[in-house]
Amino acid sequence: MKKVLVVEDSVMVMKVLTHVLSRSDQVLPVYAKSFSEAKARVESGEHEFFAALVDLSLPDAPDGEVVDYTLGLDIPTIVLTGSFDEKRRADLLNKGIVDYVTKEGRYSYQYALGVLHRLIKNQRVKVLVVDDSSTARKFVSQMLRLHLYPVFEAEDGVEAIKVLLANPDIKILITDYHMPRMDGFELVKNIRVKYEKSDLIIVGLSSEGDGTLSAKFIKHGANDFLRKPFNHEEFHCRITHNVEYLEMIEKLRDAVNRDDLTGCYSRKYFFQHGGELYRNAVAANVPISLAILNLDDFRKINERYGNDVGNDIICQVATNLRRVFGRFLVARADGEEFYALLSGLPNDKACAFVDRARQVVSADSHSIDSTGDAAFAGVSLSAGVTSVTGESLDLMIARAGDCLQRAKDVGGDMTMGDD
Repeated sequence: MKKVLVVEDSVMVMKVLTHVLSRSDQVLPVYAKSFSEAKARVESGEHEFFAALVDLSLPDAPDGEVVDYTLGLDIPTIVLTGSFDEKRRADLLNKGIVDYVTKEGRYSYQYALGVLHRLIKNQRVKVLVVDDSSTARKFVSQMLRLHLYPVFEAEDGVEAIKVLLANPDIKILITDYHMPRMDGFELVKNIRVKYEKSDLIIVGLSSEGDGTLSAKFIKHGANDFLRKPFNHEEFHCRITHNVEYLEMIEKLRDAVNRDDLTGCYSRKYFFQHGGELYRNAVAANVPISLAILNLDDFRKINERYGNDVGNDIICQVATNLRRVFGRFLVARADGEEFYALLSGLPNDKACAFVDRARQVVSADSHSIDSTGDAAFAGVSLSAGVTSVTGESLDLMIARAGDCLQRAKDVGGDMTMGDD
């Protein structure tokens, strides 16, 4: 969880903030009622603040001194204020605050929490800014960095394509229209040969042309268009809208690749994505291991306790497998069996890792009946692990299956690797 400094002197507002922020599993608020108390929280050294949510007018800082203080420490700052003032808003945005929120009801505080959540997510959303004017490029880049986006820059379309090829995980491209060598239209057309609108967001910018320029950009494949000059709020609202669209598409794609019961990846996805990981490992001559994990005597559990308890056990096992395997690919193969692909691990390390994981999962799996009593407690898993890549992923699965069978033949509740 990210620690956020919350500074507010109003008892009523503090109660609302406490209620709203308590509902977040991403933000850990540290409260202060005055400027001096906020400074004490920061200077104690006990906290590393990710962001700050501060009242503009405090009894010991009536002119926004707390904002200058947090910005001076490079803490992304969201300002809360009881009244809207256009000049003050412009001054604060020019200073580099993240956002300006008027205290007008509960939605305002929920909006502020949404901005904090967005800042957390933005750290994983890479953006490429393309403009031949270094001044304009740096202006847009700085606006994005204030919201914690990792930013790349390019001075024309040709350089932008090189940056994209070197950083294929870039999610947003913001491009000017008029540029040497390759203008914005040509850049968009070239990019759309490889990237769909749901893979890479493209936003066109220009201060030139007539009212048809936005239509031309979008017809060439851009997702959106902004005419220069634009204000901070319009820019960030458009970018946030497009990012959220991209995240929604990614969430839908991910849901399609998941097993309905357990939430693990499906067998089909394992062969698609796992096959790619397998081929990459073989081509680069780096170790890769495949594990098959299977619940011992699961048929007896179903026969004695019923399918509902059996499904509950499978779901708990799946949840724990996703947690302990972390960055590795885990999928439900079928019934009570799971596949795991461990990139970068040779057989001895893979076996040791899988065995520890297997024991952790076994110890933390149980079922609770409708009365709250444990209907069933304790399961065991067997695992087979191979690091012999052979000629295909299918052959690795077959070898891991042989290792699993050897573990079952000697009583189960253990891990077997390559001979």
